[in-house]
Amino acid sequence: MAVPASIMVGLTVGFAEGAVAWLLVIIAGILETGFAVCLKLSDGFSKIWPTVGFASFALGSFGLLTLSLKTLEVGPAYAVWTGIGAAGTAIVGMIWLGESVSVLKLVSISLVLIGVIGLQLSGAGH
Repeated sequence: MAVPASIMVGLTVGFAEGAVAWLLVIIAGILETGFAVCLKLSDGFSKIWPTVGFASFALGSFGLLTLSLKTLEVGPAYAVWTGIGAAGTAIVGMIWLGESVSVLKLVSISLVLIGVIGLQLSGAGH
């Protein structure tokens, strides 16, 4: 038995909206990394360009997260956003800011990412 076209269109739109919303969360998480790094580089908001970068990245990050929440549940979206931001910030800190690298730190970053992936796979975002 064929599925009516109206149902297929509805499913396609719903999937597309969800995919776009998750893409917005991922971009927002990357921007969160940017605002955290700029916050560090701003030296207590005493350096103008890192401060401007912080404000720009923060507005972009919160704006995209807000748009994604029109479609997504807040719990999973927030977990993914903070997970990407936390892991990204730690990785940038180690690679470009000269922060310490340890096995425990790398394992902890991995656990954050595994937790975010596990939350998604559990169906919490569906």
